[in-house]
Amino acid sequence: MSAATIQRADFGKTRDGAAVSIYKLTNRAGVEARITTYGGILVSLKTPDRRGVLADVVLGFDSVEGYQANPGPFFGALIGRYANRIGHARFTLNGVAYQLDKNDGENTLHGGARGFDKRVWTARELPDGGLELTYLSKDGEEGFPGNLKATAAYHLTDANELRIDYAATTDKLTVVNLTNHSYFNLKGAGSGDILDHRLMLDADRFTPVDAGLIPTGELRSVIRTPFDFRSLTAIGSRIEQNDEQLKLGHGYDHNWVLDRVGAGLALAARVEELSSGRVLEVLTTQPGIQFYTGNFLDGTIRGKGGKVYGHRSGFALETQHFPDSPNQPKFPSAELKPGQTYRSTTVFRFLTEKP
Repeated sequence: MSAATIQRADFGKTRDGAAVSIYKLTNRAGVEARITTYGGILVSLKTPDRRGVLADVVLGFDSVEGYQANPGPFFGALIGRYANRIGHARFTLNGVAYQLDKNDGENTLHGGARGFDKRVWTARELPDGGLELTYLSKDGEEGFPGNLKATAAYHLTDANELRIDYAATTDKLTVVNLTNHSYFNLKGAGSGDILDHRLMLDADRFTPVDAGLIPTGELRSVIRTPFDFRSLTAIGSRIEQNDEQLKLGHGYDHNWVLDRVGAGLALAARVEELSSGRVLEVLTTQPGIQFYTGNFLDGTIRGKGGKVYGHRSGFALETQHFPDSPNQPKFPSAELKPGQTYRSTTVFRFLTEKP
């Protein structure tokens, strides 16, 4: 993993006056990632098409004001303390009940009303050209127990990989689930919808949800369902089918159970966009991945360069522990004890294919 160059610039101030920085990581091929200390957000990611032409492939805004004015999509954000949903905004650990912030109907979504995506992180430039962000989430923040020290280290490699290494420690039994919430469009952000992108997910099962998008606890086979992406399939080919789960999610907004062996980094997803030749591979150490098709984007948001983000103009692949795991004893545990260190890694690898 050779070193990228790193440059810092100002990115404005939050509404409460906190200064925000943005860091640009550039590899030898000119691939560029820009990350801000506000929410650990991946603001832009420029990757080449098959002709070597760079385009920004993630949705976002040109200023911190844009992110604060439009928090709902969570564009590019570092999500915590618990990514995805926790049912009824509560859970129990060692017999102690914890009530969380309800910011998604009766549920908690992405850590609550002011999750990690709305905090200013402390930045440190690493000797190898990476960027490390640190945040101390205090005991009781958004209802979660324990003082949790979280770090996310971003590295851009000469293999055109953006690698994110997450870590966390706590002084009290808690739950933690960190992810990145980037929306990708391999044609370029603001270049129409993503329904013609072809997706492969290395998963035989997914976790169906109820009307509140909380998992029912079932691990359902994808076979003979619109959720079967075991081979490359156009995202839009079955998204409008008469399927109860698609109706509940208004499209795809579900967790897939990855077919992984062991605890190491493994391929979870591959996305191909034929017109540009861009390919995205997602590797992770996590047990699940949330595939979301930008179902609630409606053309009312203008992003970078004034581009309109219409319906399904980006997809997210959020590596994660399963939604509502603190309330689902059959799911992999998301608990973190004092003395332990939570660690997970996700790699977004960019390739190109000839026509």
